[in-house]
Amino acid sequence: MNTDLNSPVPIRAGEELPLERLTEYLHQQIPGETGTVIVEQFPHGHSNLTYLLKLGTREFVLRRPPFGNRVASAHDMGREFRMLSRLHLVFTAAPRPELYCEDESIIGGPFYLMERRHGLILRKKLPAGVTIDADLARRMSCALIDNLAVLHAIDYQAAGLSDMGKPEGYVQRQVAGWTKRYAQAQTSTVPTIEGVAQWLGEHLPPESGATVIHNDFKYDNVMLDTTDLTRIVAVLDWEMATLGDPLMDLGTSLGYWVEATDPVPLQQTAFGPTALPGSLTRQGLVDRYQERTGVTVTDPTFYYCFGLFKLAVIVQQIYARFARGHTTDPRFAHLDQLVLLLGQQADQTLQSGKI
Repeated sequence: MNTDLNSPVPIRAGEELPLERLTEYLHQQIPGETGTVIVEQFPHGHSNLTYLLKLGTREFVLRRPPFGNRVASAHDMGREFRMLSRLHLVFTAAPRPELYCEDESIIGGPFYLMERRHGLILRKKLPAGVTIDADLARRMSCALIDNLAVLHAIDYQAAGLSDMGKPEGYVQRQVAGWTKRYAQAQTSTVPTIEGVAQWLGEHLPPESGATVIHNDFKYDNVMLDTTDLTRIVAVLDWEMATLGDPLMDLGTSLGYWVEATDPVPLQQTAFGPTALPGSLTRQGLVDRYQERTGVTVTDPTFYYCFGLFKLAVIVQQIYARFARGHTTDPRFAHLDQLVLLLGQQADQTLQSGKI
């Protein structure tokens, strides 16, 4: 099976790592491995940067904040490392972290290393040689939401994760926090985004409980077994993981889930093959989640609109870095158009009352 879409590539201009200092540091920290570090970059992702490191006989994945980052709390490498250090012991899909470095003189920012796992990451465009029929698409979408349910079932206190978040009042803080972040990153007026932010603040549901939540759970953040696409071998990108209301985590996943009946421009922004014939609909995801967890989702419109709003804010933050000259990555040049699309989808959802 072809996995070229997920293979590392030469490093993007401006995102190189200082190999001499990094090699010296790793020789000190990883006894028995010699030789120069070979570094490539995983090409996808718009937030934290991810590299493949080869040192002697070993391979690692290195994660560091984006260059030009001005919001340290949004890219806390130490926190991500601590979360995975405990979580991988009780959630097999979480990669094992290996080493954390807070000394910014090594590569210009804090970073950590984790084990490299192998598998297939599906994005909007399927790799050559991969075909997914309706039955497989249904089983894959079921497996994805089932995996989220497994994460939410973890006893976070027994796993030693009680200090990784403050679940009380989580829903209200999230709505207020993302609204504030949007205001700070705003580069133009988008009435639909401002409207959904106001609606969310006025329609807060009661808390549904507290669990470990990933906060960015979608197809291109999971790695699949190349011989069985219904088996998830790794869940990646834990930078926003915390303790909080699991239905807000579900809402984030719904925000990423594009259906075949959605507007064509929105379908073109899909983060995975969610619109394939046979795939669960957003309501189907909610139904499956309720079946697997026993939790009743009383207001799916709120959680879906929150997911759309949160995604719009994340995209706006990335676009603001480009618009303000903190990055020249050409991938970010037109992300403002995605913010508009997400606002339109949220507005239409509020008008129809259907997810």
